[in-house]
Amino acid sequence: MPQTLRLPLTGLSCASCVKRAETALAGAEGVTQASVNLATETATATIENLDALPAALNALDRAGYPAAQETVRLSVDGMHCASCVGRIEKTLKQQHGVLSATANLATETATIELVSGTTTGADLAQAVTQAGYAARMPDAQDHNQDQKADALEDLQRVTWISAALTIPVVVLAMGGHVFPPFHTFIMTSIGHVTDMVIQFVLTSLVLLWPGARFFEKGVPALLRGAPDMNTLVVLGTSAAWLYSTLALFAPWLFPAGAAVVYFEAAAVITTLILLGRTLEARAKGRTGAAIARLVSLQPKTARVMRDGHLIEVQIANIVTGDAVHIRPGERIPVDGTVTTGQSWVDESMITGEPVPVEKSHGHTLVGGTVNGSGAMTFAATAVGDATVLAQIIRMVEDAQGAKLPIQATVDQVTAVFVPIVMIVAALTVALWLIFGPDPGLSYALVAGVSVLIIACPCAMGLATPTSIMVGTGRAAAAGVLFRKGDALQALQDVDLVAFDKTGTLTQGKPEVVHCLPEGHDDALRLVAALEAQSEHPVAQAVVRAAENLDLAGVQVTDVHAEPGHGLRGTVDGALVHVGTARFFENLGISLGALETLGQPMAQNGHTVFFAAIDHTAKLVFGVADQIKPTTTAAIADLHAMGIKTALITGDSHDAAQAVARDTGISIVHAQTLPKDKLNHVAHLQSSHGKVAFVGDGINDAPALAHADVGLAIGTGTDVAIETADVVLMSGDLMGVVTAIKISKATLRNIRQNLFWAFAYNAALIPVAAGLLFPFFGVMLSPMLASAAMGASSVFVLTNALRLHRMQFAKPLTPPSAQA
Repeated sequence: MPQTLRLPLTGLSCASCVKRAETALAGAEGVTQASVNLATETATATIENLDALPAALNALDRAGYPAAQETVRLSVDGMHCASCVGRIEKTLKQQHGVLSATANLATETATIELVSGTTTGADLAQAVTQAGYAARMPDAQDHNQDQKADALEDLQRVTWISAALTIPVVVLAMGGHVFPPFHTFIMTSIGHVTDMVIQFVLTSLVLLWPGARFFEKGVPALLRGAPDMNTLVVLGTSAAWLYSTLALFAPWLFPAGAAVVYFEAAAVITTLILLGRTLEARAKGRTGAAIARLVSLQPKTARVMRDGHLIEVQIANIVTGDAVHIRPGERIPVDGTVTTGQSWVDESMITGEPVPVEKSHGHTLVGGTVNGSGAMTFAATAVGDATVLAQIIRMVEDAQGAKLPIQATVDQVTAVFVPIVMIVAALTVALWLIFGPDPGLSYALVAGVSVLIIACPCAMGLATPTSIMVGTGRAAAAGVLFRKGDALQALQDVDLVAFDKTGTLTQGKPEVVHCLPEGHDDALRLVAALEAQSEHPVAQAVVRAAENLDLAGVQVTDVHAEPGHGLRGTVDGALVHVGTARFFENLGISLGALETLGQPMAQNGHTVFFAAIDHTAKLVFGVADQIKPTTTAAIADLHAMGIKTALITGDSHDAAQAVARDTGISIVHAQTLPKDKLNHVAHLQSSHGKVAFVGDGINDAPALAHADVGLAIGTGTDVAIETADVVLMSGDLMGVVTAIKISKATLRNIRQNLFWAFAYNAALIPVAAGLLFPFFGVMLSPMLASAAMGASSVFVLTNALRLHRMQFAKPLTPPSAQA
């Protein structure tokens, strides 16, 4: 039916923009009327139905005026199987302005992409609630941990109650089969009828008390024409209970030999399914441990200077610019910059590296990290959702809630699974009634109930999301953040990893690696004092190389720089020149043997420059951006995994070849302009297959976006990080190896889970229907069916939890940290 949408637009700036946006929108398929308002920056469109919305949005995107979009996340209670997931997603996609919706059984959440302003989270929650699943906006403070703990406690309580009521039923029904004298005792004491009446009473209590939760969900779902797992349980237990009740109180309704009671089946089914859900809830709690651990990193309060007084405030009340005081051993509450004090901070929760980092005036602090033995004061620079910790939590949540392409097959099956099971159960009953031996009605009941119970699609619904949750959580603990869930699947098939050089393979800042001839500390002291007057990175490298020499009190005057060539000045009365070979050639100063010493440095891609004291050449320096300690090991590990490597850099051929030679990279593209990096990635894709690109700078963003998977160095620019699919928080390239190993392990785990879930149903539904009876005279008991159904879910969860045990190579400790 026709609907009118009000879409907030971006990019509108003039009347011509309005015309172009209107034309584009009106020309979209399914749009019957369109108008754009520049003052309100909105478009009003009438569309034939909601199916036309994507076409309208695509038209606006192509015209350059995309509609503003937002993401809403809901907490959803009452999801128990893959069918529930499908119905929640279908409900959400039918809502006004919703572009996509993904429900996650493991996290018990729904993530919705929608056009801003078209609907609200409250409206979406209400729609899901009306569909039979209690939904609400999540509490950002506790991430639903308290609610989940309460739900688990309640589930454990009703499971114990159900077990206490069921055990006497089982003893009365089965005790005589195990211990024949017990049957004689019952017959001679309370009698057969009283025995069955006791079973009836206890089983009715089981269904009406602990089992009521199945009826509360399953019956409405059935009446809505959308049966789910709860419906299957209701039908199975109700059928066993009703059949047994009629057999007890109206046995004349049944053929001879068919008036048999199955109260124990209904009671045991309920208890075992409750037990399975309890074990499942416990395991699901462990799969979400990554988020809970991250949330727990932020302290509740902090000490802040207000109006000259140091007071303790809630974290939520800290504002940007506040002076926050940190005592030894405390967690840092929010992001900030050190103003006074000095300490060592454990940043392992961010970087995955265990070595504390020195912090003093001007250094940045990250909320959630742990202060060492020193006291500091810092100015808050980011609070609330803007902190690094909050962004990490958001990225992990997004990754854990992602739906991978492999899930598409599961969705197609589960969309029709429960109705098909009900049809199979009905056919099973009919075939037993027609072809089964006497008493056919009893056999039909056992087979039909077994099919209903054993076919609950819990394991199928849990197979993928639980593995994703554990895998991405384990990755976060190792300093690897999956920003986009698809990357978790895509990384397993990567054929080649391409790297940027500066800041990715290397440290990102030049260091003096050669200063020849050695033993000339007096000359180095004078040169370093002159270079200290320059902010050039190479000059600062010389200053760091002379950090053990005392530069205090050195007099530097008449400093003059010639950009691109060198620097001169008077240092303690001596005339000092520092610069390139051409600089000294222009000065007429002979470099002599120093020029020969510098040639191997230049061949290795180092920046070579010289220093002269009073017109006599004294030193030759080789400066290079040193390779990170773990780079070579990471490249070797990638090669051992059968993955090729490439280097794409704007640096010179000599510098690029030197790095490639030292690290073992075989494919090199040097002197590459930023715009050409994307073209090189595309070429590698066409010649080698799927390509991952690792970079850290703004100029890497196009290549990161174009690669099959983009991995950004977490110490790099915000633009690179926002463009990437995966963020390596520490900058350690072993993170690339870790990310690929996690991808392979997680997808392998998912395939194992899916095989088990599908194979379980494929194998046991026919057995439950009675396939083995003609050959071996064996029927599957409904009690065993319920136990097998619960065991399948617990198996899938337990298998996913194995990912917690993944081990990765530890990052090397930098020499400075060791010192």
